[in-house]
Amino acid sequence: MNNELKLNYSASPHLRSKNNVQGAMYDVIIALIPISAVAIYFFGMNAVFTIAICLVTATLTDLAFKRMLGRGNTPFDGSALVTGLLIALCFSVETSWWTLIVATVIGVGVAKELMGGIGWNLFNPALFGRVSGILFASLFFNQLNISFAPLGFRAAPVDVVTQGTPLALMKMGAEMPPLGQMFIANQGGGLAEVSPLALLIGAVFLFVRGHIKWHIPVSIIATVFVIGLVFQGPEMAVYHLLAGGLMLGALYMATDWVTSPVTPKGMLIFGVAIGVLIMVFRLALSPTEGTAFAILIMNVFVPMIDRLTKRPVFGAVPAKAQATAAVSETANKPA
Repeated sequence: MNNELKLNYSASPHLRSKNNVQGAMYDVIIALIPISAVAIYFFGMNAVFTIAICLVTATLTDLAFKRMLGRGNTPFDGSALVTGLLIALCFSVETSWWTLIVATVIGVGVAKELMGGIGWNLFNPALFGRVSGILFASLFFNQLNISFAPLGFRAAPVDVVTQGTPLALMKMGAEMPPLGQMFIANQGGGLAEVSPLALLIGAVFLFVRGHIKWHIPVSIIATVFVIGLVFQGPEMAVYHLLAGGLMLGALYMATDWVTSPVTPKGMLIFGVAIGVLIMVFRLALSPTEGTAFAILIMNVFVPMIDRLTKRPVFGAVPAKAQATAAVSETANKPA
């Protein structure tokens, strides 16, 4: 009888998955199709033009920075397209094309590629590009607006009702659109603000595909609702959920795999903190862009949250327990 033990061995990795970065990125693009379609329904070719400008700029910026930084052989993973599409959805169709280009270059080139490429960025690239355009507006956008004004271009006449965005109406105490209209389809604000329902449909797809978990979106939405309920009542609390970029931020930006915590407990802490900051901006400061600023602020604390909520190593003894055991052993030794 041959009792010789035969072992099969192979190189790592031994655990394999069909999921990859490129597939995940294209799933995000699929998830954003419903909200993009509603935006195009309302704004027509102007929405198409806005999205196209950001997608083309994101792709060219990604290629240029990779070549400049010596990463020209890196395969195209689709992350630039996701960033470009998210930046487009953050803006309205009235935004000038040069503003879209500057925001996209900053988001893809600076916030992603200069930070080391995909997986190394500290801040969400799309929000970083969007907020940079706001913070730097007084420095160079005024001059850009003067210089490029003769080159202004619209794919079609902008045909929208002139009124404040829902957040502006809330701040002024003006009459708000019906809740049902705001949830299903409401023309106004940025492209992503036209339909929270469309955003939820896309998020369900990402959840089923296993790309996002419930902890961050639910904790953000629940925190905003509770604070709104306490300070402004149930109806206004619901308006806070449907107005502005809350749904886009909670479902697609805050859940970014690179810039969010990895543990369930950390995700809940992260989401609650974002919700609190959003309501501080909306109730005490300027209501616009509160979601973007809140997420970017909490991006800074993600490494600390991960350290504080990391899972213990299986079989490891905490340092405090080791010290206690050592002292006890010393005390029990015979003199």
